[in-house]
Amino acid sequence: MGQRFQNQVVVVTGATRGIGKEIAWAFAREGATVAVIGRNAQLAEEVAADIRKEGHRAEGFSCDVTNGKNVEEIINKILDKHKSIDILVNNAGMTKDNLLLRMSEADWDSVITTNLKGVFNCTKVLSKVMLKARKGKIINIASIIGITGNAGQANYAASKAGIIGFSKSVARELASRNITVNSVAPGYIQTDMTGKLKDQVKEEILKSIPQGRFGTPQDVAQVCLFLASSEADYITGQTIVVDGGLAI
Repeated sequence: MGQRFQNQVVVVTGATRGIGKEIAWAFAREGATVAVIGRNAQLAEEVAADIRKEGHRAEGFSCDVTNGKNVEEIINKILDKHKSIDILVNNAGMTKDNLLLRMSEADWDSVITTNLKGVFNCTKVLSKVMLKARKGKIINIASIIGITGNAGQANYAASKAGIIGFSKSVARELASRNITVNSVAPGYIQTDMTGKLKDQVKEEILKSIPQGRFGTPQDVAQVCLFLASSEADYITGQTIVVDGGLAI
């Protein structure tokens, strides 16, 4: 593999499984030092340890992204050791699906808080660091559902659409300091989340994807590598859809 991110420090939230884990691995293989962030300290350390076993650099950190103070604490810990953070990938997210009339206020709040407020907390803390350095890359993982909507996912769709609007606004605020902010909107990706779908549902979804397959976490990770690289220096405030043509 190449070493595009040699001497760079990357923070990836929600990095203990699925897309986030693959993003952490992808950056590590390209020479970055990766801070693997997850709610569960043991899982975060396990992923980091696996990455280190392959000869790459990674550390695990437990952090609740919905808690601004906790985020600040962890970012300061990383900075104490590495002096800079060059790239932030906001991937932490959750679903609590239900039809609107059956959706509880708690289900609404927990999804909006994790998915949207989590992005706000991490971006706010990290943007201070990047403003001082006068450079940085922020990548927010949204979803195709934030663009198309989906029955039974009003809370999730609202949170992901919010991420897209948030990214555009922050991109405008930080552009003059050489900091880019972009979103990636995955479609149906093979993860634990989609693994729970019934076969019949999967078949129906596949019919609506022109490429005729689910995406892989690698498909999403590769786009993140591109957006974080110098090749994407003139791209900001954009949403890149990774969905095999689902939403054409």
